[in-house]
Parts: sequence; structure tokens; C-alpha cells
Amino acid sequence: MSSASDLARGLGDNAEAVCQTYLTKGRRQGRYWICGDVYGTPGRSLYVQLFGERAGKWTDGAEGTHGDLLDLIMANRGLDFRAACDEARAFLSLPIIPMKRPEPAPPGTSVAARRLFAASSSIRGTLAEVYLCQRGVTLPSDVSALRFHPRCYYRAPLGRETWPALIAAVTDGKGAVTGVHRTWLSPDGGKAPVDQPRRALGHLAGNGVRFGTVTDTMLAAEGLETALALKMIMPEMPVMAALSAAHLAALTWPPKLRRLYVARDNDEVGRLALEKIRSRAGEIDVRELVPRAEDFNADLLTLGPDRLRGWIGEQLAPDDSHFLIHDGRQCA
Repeated sequence: MSSASDLARGLGDNAEAVCQTYLTKGRRQGRYWICGDVYGTPGRSLYVQLFGERAGKWTDGAEGTHGDLLDLIMANRGLDFRAACDEARAFLSLPIIPMKRPEPAPPGTSVAARRLFAASSSIRGTLAEVYLCQRGVTLPSDVSALRFHPRCYYRAPLGRETWPALIAAVTDGKGAVTGVHRTWLSPDGGKAPVDQPRRALGHLAGNGVRFGTVTDTMLAAEGLETALALKMIMPEMPVMAALSAAHLAALTWPPKLRRLYVARDNDEVGRLALEKIRSRAGEIDVRELVPRAEDFNADLLTLGPDRLRGWIGEQLAPDDSHFLIHDGRQCA
């Protein structure tokens, strides 16, 4: 049992034992293990199938994410792909074997994500730009990661619907699109009136929506709007949106990174994500950015750009103050 698919299958065959080990505050309910998120906090949004052909498959309804138990272990422990495979082998009492390179994720969802992104158009002048402006966000100069789709399919309980959508490309460290994040929109530029107006598709673990090229300093945030709010305040700072606290904890960074700012949300799961990053950061200087409200997009809306810039400036290292350049752009 050496491949990722074999490991995922082995974990699925032991799904309840995996859940009891990694999702300790969850509980069994019929054919499922129920908890709040991939960290195993109390709640009902994440469910793992325990039996049948799909044993080990999980879905988090609140985050719009899904995967197998190998993905879950990666996010739960904040591991990279190789370490997660080693963790899975240890759990299954299998020998740890050398790996020359990480195996790619199953191609289906990533292929579908790339197809959707290719079918989308420029975001400028669209309903998606209106939505971001309503969130107080001005588009960055480089919007290559953001697109708009006028009729994006949404899977609803009673069948398939179509809504306009903001499409954000999820990329790996080499710039390859591995997934997309969709925000379905209403005709007035707000979020669409559906149960889950945000959903991700493809391979997210370790990847994210990127704005700017990293040299030795970067900023990682949970949500897309949070990342864009901070990019607006610090236009020269390389910023990445991990799209959830779980994926933030599993962040993969460039090998030459010297300093990493973690813009966490102001809650317990955000704090846990920061702790997991720090536990595996080695010599990287990890610094947290903490919002005054629930997240930095809420801060942008309540404080305005100038006051938010001042609040961020108090938390930056002195030699990074040059990132706080006001470029003068505002939503129309």
C-alpha cells in the first residue's frame, strides 16, 4: 500500500477509527461521523461517511470543502502531502517508505476547475467587481486570479440552478490552477440567496488564491475578501487566500520564505490555524495579524482604509513598513 489512493482506501476501511482519533469531539450518527470542522471541534457542518463505497469521504457544508481521509489528516494536523502520507501509514501500521515526489491529486475535480476558470471572463466591469466594491474592496492591479461567470451552475437540493459568480483561481507554488473558489451572486451584486453561496472545487490543500509574486515575505489570509482587503492596504505585499482556516493551517510556502504574516480571523479556529503553522514553520519568522472585528474585510468596512492601514502598521515588523503605501485607488 504505497500510493495516495491506496492510503485513502485503507483509511476509509477504518473510517470510524480515524474519526475517533482525529475528530475527537465529534460523534457517530447512523452511517456518519458528525463534527464542526476538520479540527474536530463540536458542531454539525462536517460529516464523514463511515460505510459503503464512499467510506471515508467527507464534506464540510459550512466551508464548501470535501475530500478523503488523507486530505482530512493533512488539514487536521497541518501537514504537507508527504508528512500526511507518513502519518497515514503510521496510523495503518504500515512501514514509512521514501517518496521521490508528492503524488498529484486525482485529476477530475482539478480538470473541472480549470475548465470553469477558462470559460470565465475578465472581472473588470462585471457584477463580481460590484460585489467586491460593496465589500469595500478595490481590485488590485493584477486581477489574473479573478474572473466572472454569468451563468455558473449551482447544485441545489431540488436540482441544478445557474447564478452569476465570482470565480477565483486556486494555484500551487508553480502557478498551476488546481482548483477554483466560487461565490454565487444575486443580480444586485450581493451574495445569491442559496444555502451555500461559496463553494470550492478541486485540490485546495496547501494551495490558495494568489496576488503577487513572493520573494522572501508574504501574507496568508483565510478568506478571499480578507486577502483582497489587505492587498488593497498593502498593494506591494504578496498575498494569498487559503479560503478556510483548515487550509490556512495546511499552507505550503516557498522554500526561501523568510517572514510569513498570518492574517487570521478573530476566532478560535483562526487561532488554532496560526498555532499549527507556527508548529511547523522552523526558522521562518511567523507573525500574526489580528483584526479588530471578526476579520479584516469587516475592519475595512467599519474603519475605512486609512484607519485600517494604521491598525496594520502597528502589527508589521518595522522593516516591512514600506508595504503600507497608499495607492489612492477607491471603488467608484
